[in-house]
Amino acid sequence: MKRLSEERTKILFEKLAKYIGPNIKLLIERPDEKILKLANTIPPEQLISVGTCFGKFTKSNKFRLHVTALNYIAPYAQQKQQFLYGHHVAKSGLGLISENAEQYQGVVVYSMSDLPLVLE
Repeated sequence: MKRLSEERTKILFEKLAKYIGPNIKLLIERPDEKILKLANTIPPEQLISVGTCFGKFTKSNKFRLHVTALNYIAPYAQQKQQFLYGHHVAKSGLGLISENAEQYQGVVVYSMSDLPLVLE
């Protein structure tokens, strides 16, 4: 298990803040965090993985979120959109838009049955 540098940790938190804002604290301080502390007692060469992959860093040091992070980010998302139809999300196909959504703000898209579908 590789530890993130301070620079990469900052990039990760900036990306998460784009979607969940100040709710990052709620995402990090979870009861299952005890498992991660216990995993630190195991030597890294004997540990395959622990936790969920939220994304990866590109060669240009940008962070890309994976779909595996969606179930963890969705409950804390500030901007939510529900849409009625598949394919492209057009304004006419939206069922619900969060108020005060800024341009280029990170958004979690839900189906009409409140199932998180994608990070936009």
